[in-house]
Amino acid sequence: MSLLNLRLQDVHNKLHAKEISVTDVVDESYRRIAQVEDKVKAFLALDEERARATAKTLDARLGTDDSKGLLFGLPIGVKDNIVTEGLTTTCASQFLKNYNPIYDATVVKKLQQAEAVTIGKLNMDEFAMGGSNENSSFHPTYNPWNPDYVPGGSSGGSAAAVAAGEVFFSLGSDTGGSIRQPASYCGVVGMKPTYGLVSRFGLVAFASSLDQIGPLTKNVEDSAYLLQAIAGHDPMDSTSLDVDVPDYLSALTGDVQGLRIAVPKEYLGQGIDPKVKDAVLTALKTLEGLGAIVEEVSLPHSEYAVAAYYLLASSEASSNLARFDGVRYGVRADNPKNLLDVYLKSRSEGFGDEVKRRIMLGTYALSSGYYDAYYLKAQKVRTLIKRDFEQVFEKYDVVIGPTAPTPAFRIGSQHGDPLTMYLNDILTIPVNLAGLPAISVPCGFADGLPIGLQVIGKALDESTILRVAHAYEQHTDFHKQRPQL
Repeated sequence: MSLLNLRLQDVHNKLHAKEISVTDVVDESYRRIAQVEDKVKAFLALDEERARATAKTLDARLGTDDSKGLLFGLPIGVKDNIVTEGLTTTCASQFLKNYNPIYDATVVKKLQQAEAVTIGKLNMDEFAMGGSNENSSFHPTYNPWNPDYVPGGSSGGSAAAVAAGEVFFSLGSDTGGSIRQPASYCGVVGMKPTYGLVSRFGLVAFASSLDQIGPLTKNVEDSAYLLQAIAGHDPMDSTSLDVDVPDYLSALTGDVQGLRIAVPKEYLGQGIDPKVKDAVLTALKTLEGLGAIVEEVSLPHSEYAVAAYYLLASSEASSNLARFDGVRYGVRADNPKNLLDVYLKSRSEGFGDEVKRRIMLGTYALSSGYYDAYYLKAQKVRTLIKRDFEQVFEKYDVVIGPTAPTPAFRIGSQHGDPLTMYLNDILTIPVNLAGLPAISVPCGFADGLPIGLQVIGKALDESTILRVAHAYEQHTDFHKQRPQL
């Protein structure tokens, strides 16, 4: 078995028993990338020279007291909208194809402090706008379970790299489901933390009130380790929460006796693939067998979530992407006639179709005469969705349903139909609008493609969703299955 398919604790033990070295683990990552990357296309840039040099430095300290960190020497991939000093950060866009940051994002610094080894930057939908990874301006990423299918998006590269065994774990960003949906499609664990728990400093903004960085891993335990490393207050991020970070590993008890689970009827209704529904219902029976109490509830404003989200997210994208003008950031168009021509040509040439679509929608929603009718109304709907969750959480500990309404779809089958593509996030979007934590864990297969179970928790109650997901995982083996590449 590849070292990268072992549990984090097992690799840690082998390292400190000096059965293996950090160089061995890093070599294994690059060997696997060389073996399967042509089939997966998960990476946009590799940092091989620096990674190998870091591995040698860490090997010199193996067995000493300052090498006891559980992420010590483990290879990680970073989504390409998280800035990395000295390593290109393109957001999978032609606009930033030559952008080489001069600083690290806070999460990258935290990983360096934990002494994980960054292997490279992972492919994504351009500026995180998309649900299939087909919107990357460089190349699509392919689902490791079947290369004819999408890996999900926008963190498709992050999920595919973990599923394919190219890295031990990865970081993604989640604005409307962009960690959880690709985790579901690729059969890995993906977690969106509470808004503000993980610093967004150094994350290239799409929709600032929705974006959140989170882990993609092979199992729930590894997610707890990685979240422990990246969570915490950051004075560089004005939305960062100044709260104590609990010991997430202590929550992994396997005990859900008496825990109350709410199942929204809207999450298992029309539009949900019957095989997905069956897998989720079977998972709920497993949790019932462990002593949990499962009851049906209603989240009545869920049906308005997609419309509200795309108005709000596009409005924030319109504002955030105004800085990309060919002057301050990004590639400048050749031979402009004047300053306005610089803006027009640079943005026309630099942005892809989906980014342009969302900028136009957001600009329209924010414009005079339409602000109250669209943007303000969407904000009111957001409040109603948040209240729905608050009312449910007065009686229940977690909310559970599918992560996505279907398994992964074929590449190209929805690329020309943005409305259908947007509806793939119908079950994940409400979580972002409410700022809540949620995790996706594998719960079955349909026609050889993975299905994800979504566990949603109260704000800052990551411990409970990790506890539930881990308890479920211990009684199934879906998370242990690997694609054959």
